[in-house]
Amino acid sequence: MFPPALALDNALKEMEDTILKELPSTFKSKSELIKYVALVHAELLFIHPFREGNGRTARLLANLMVAKAGYKLLDLENFSKIKFDDYVIAVKMAANKNYKPMEKIIGSLF
Repeated sequence: MFPPALALDNALKEMEDTILKELPSTFKSKSELIKYVALVHAELLFIHPFREGNGRTARLLANLMVAKAGYKLLDLENFSKIKFDDYVIAVKMAANKNYKPMEKIIGSLF
């Protein structure tokens, strides 16, 4: 499911160049913020750069993005109530650059 360890450096560099460097400094709307949080969250989970703590790191980063944009932190208590299968599917869909399932999940946490 995840890229092989040998591809990790390139995957992280590509994420930095094509996603992180392109993030807007402000978001025009909550829906735009959700789109970018879902993108970053899904890509980080798909790349899976750490042996342990990928989910915690991705959730922390999501909350940092939300807080920076001036919104209340995501309701991560509800995160565990999301169907795990839907969440795994959303991460897998990131491999095909389809972030809609993750957008739906992130949107439900506001």
